[in-house]
Amino acid sequence: MVVVGADTHETLSGIATGDVSLLDEALSLRDAHRERTGLDGRTFALVKIAALIALDAPPASYAWQVANALGDGASPEDIVAVLRAVAPQVGGPRVVAAAPELMLALGLALPETEESGV
Repeated sequence: MVVVGADTHETLSGIATGDVSLLDEALSLRDAHRERTGLDGRTFALVKIAALIALDAPPASYAWQVANALGDGASPEDIVAVLRAVAPQVGGPRVVAAAPELMLALGLALPETEESGV
């Protein structure tokens, strides 16, 4: 058994529950990277969401980037527009896989699915 200090436990617990303020260094790197692109914050965040869809990224990535996008002035409608915009390039399966992740990141409940009686 590994002994984990209280500060380390608290930091990991906070990050695991979405408290990204605990990653100040990573956030400052994000800002520096955005500035180098010349894009405004909203556009930068929406481009990052498009990349996540294309890469079939893990759920935590969507939570982080959607929060960034909303914080930078994007609307939920903007995020759906990104999903629609990239659909022809990334294909239906990636769009279908991304939709529930985007819903969860926006705080929406997933739709009920019918269990097949096979």
